[in-house]
Amino acid sequence: MSTNVLRTADGWWVVRGDRAVPVGTKATTTAELLADRAAVGEAAASAETGTPVADLAALSPVTTPCRVVAQMVNYRSHARDSGFTGDIPPAFFRKASGSVSGPADAVVRPSHVQFLDYEIELGLVMGAPLPVGTVVEEPDLPSYVAGLVITNDVSARDVQLTRTQFYESKSYPTFTPTGPYLALLEPEDFTRLLDLRLKLSVNGELRQDRTLADMIVRPAQALTLLARFQCLDPGDLLLTGTPGGTALKAPPKAVEKIGALLPPAVKWKAFFKSQAKNPHYLHAGDVVTATIATPDARIDLGEQRTPVADAH
Repeated sequence: MSTNVLRTADGWWVVRGDRAVPVGTKATTTAELLADRAAVGEAAASAETGTPVADLAALSPVTTPCRVVAQMVNYRSHARDSGFTGDIPPAFFRKASGSVSGPADAVVRPSHVQFLDYEIELGLVMGAPLPVGTVVEEPDLPSYVAGLVITNDVSARDVQLTRTQFYESKSYPTFTPTGPYLALLEPEDFTRLLDLRLKLSVNGELRQDRTLADMIVRPAQALTLLARFQCLDPGDLLLTGTPGGTALKAPPKAVEKIGALLPPAVKWKAFFKSQAKNPHYLHAGDVVTATIATPDARIDLGEQRTPVADAH
């Protein structure tokens, strides 16, 4: 059964129900913690009563700097929302690790960004080096992936679309809320990955709700494709795509055809004028809640709850 680990300013904790037991480790980074699994096991088996989880201020369980890589359009429902038809070629992009923030930290909208969007994603935390050229089969996943985290690939859509700029639009500080838990998996837990259900709500309204069965490129294949050109190390993070339900959706086909005839500046002005009427983009005061778990809670990554604020 998976073991949930929490990080605070005081160190690492193993979560047991509504209480947490400190891990006796000198590890300060995620990679160092993963190398000290014996200490995690000792805390999990400890007879200590522990501390109420509610009294702990959780930080991101993925420490930085690290590599943060993300898959693009990797759920069938998101592909439909985005207007894709036919086969979708696998694609990756990088995010700055400076965008990683805690599971209760505010998502801060830069003053020049008008269309702020959410994307719940399952994060894979690497537990072993993935050299370039590695081929990962399904049974090999436990050899490379140590655990799972909730992530939110927050996106400045006006920057992303007008500049075709993924790196900037998804890399502002606080644009990758991560945690609260790092679920360290046992080999048998990997057979349950497709049962994981991703749910994201804004102000209590459910926006995204899909299982990993909706994925196009699943984790083993994704790591194989990524390893064609990118190595990963313990503690690095791979975001595996988001399901449908984001604020951004492709315009109707007829509108898209008309837009293709317009100069780019005119097309984007018209598009964002229509997007301004879309109430689903994030605004200051909104609260984004995200959960990822199997139905039986054998794997449960906790609840991420992030307010939205404007930059000052």
